Amino acid sequence: MLAAHLQAAVEAARAAGDLIRRALGRIDAYDTKSGPSDLVTEVDRASEDLIRRRLREAFPDVPVVGEEWAFGRDLDEELRRGPELWLVDPLDGTANFVHGLAASAVSIALVRDGEPVVGVVYDPYRDELFTARAGEGAWLGDQRLRVGPCGRLADAMLATGFPSQPAYRQVAVDGVRALVPVIRNLRNFGSAATHLAYVAAGRLSGFWEVNLSPWDMAAGALLVREAGGRVTDTLGRPYTAATRHIVATCGPIHDDLLRLLRDAGATGYGS
Repeated sequence: MLAAHLQAAVEAARAAGDLIRRALGRIDAYDTKSGPSDLVTEVDRASEDLIRRRLREAFPDVPVVGEEWAFGRDLDEELRRGPELWLVDPLDGTANFVHGLAASAVSIALVRDGEPVVGVVYDPYRDELFTARAGEGAWLGDQRLRVGPCGRLADAMLATGFPSQPAYRQVAVDGVRALVPVIRNLRNFGSAATHLAYVAAGRLSGFWEVNLSPWDMAAGALLVREAGGRVTDTLGRPYTAATRHIVATCGPIHDDLLRLLRDAGATGYGS
């Protein structure tokens, strides 16, 4: 039943990815949104418009909530627009894009009753297409994905990101300070969708970040779930589309990661 939704999302993501890839290195101007590191370009807007048109052509009755369209709106209200909606990040990793770094992704998810049921994350530079449908597994092209083996934090390769809001940036720094001494290494690719896809693919052991938006996480969270991983908020509660602070891992290290974030006051709650 979800095959048509997945196909529409894949086609939209590929079309948007082609636009992004061709524009890399050609951006001379950008705007800021919530802060100096929260950037938006005409390519973000054009990508979102393209995706919105494609999804509406295929499913005219399903609302499309995109990052640029939703800026300044009440996100909780948007998530209540109906039992079914699309969540779209048309260019996840805009700061990378502005600086000419080929490290960003298109993220599209179909959410039903607060849970992602279709997810697509597309890396246009590497032509890597990550897809998932609820109950049917996660895939990279035609390769079935499984989270990587992991037993302890000392062997873990983790990723995180740094929010644009100063208060949450300090929370992120506190989390890094708590975790770096006890893990193998830490990465930041500048795209939450990419981080989550890499957890699903076994390239990362886990990922955490605070103060994300619904479109940042929905597709990637489904990928991790369908690849056998675990996804919660930073307090250990099950992930939903309303989650803002996320932890996604291969599984066995999850509780230790939650504990260290909690002990460091780095959950994002109360900030």
